[in-house]
Amino acid sequence: VQLVESGGGLVQPGGSLRLSCAASGFTFSTYVMRWYRQAPGKERELVADITSTGGRTNYADSVKGRFTVSRDNAKNTVYLQMSSLKPEDTAVYYCYAYFSRTLVGYWGQGTQVTVSS
Repeated sequence: VQLVESGGGLVQPGGSLRLSCAASGFTFSTYVMRWYRQAPGKERELVADITSTGGRTNYADSVKGRFTVSRDNAKNTVYLQMSSLKPEDTAVYYCYAYFSRTLVGYWGQGTQVTVSS
């Protein structure tokens, strides 16, 4: 099983980034996908999630209206489009695959997002 995040980097406040998470080694289309983030000295927090079919999404209040989660089951990839970025969005972003029937979950290695002028 592998989850490989990409797309992180340094961006100015107000800018945009799109994170990708490429999955392999499991049946991606049956898993709920989540994006978490962890800032220095803080606990890991759930940012967004998307159901296995992509039909329903949920967001943390702190990112609603600015972030959009999507997935392409044909490409085994989940995305996080981030816009109007703020310095407080600075964190390591992780994708997480979750299969609700068995409570099995897999983590990616994370990608750093830094919002700074």
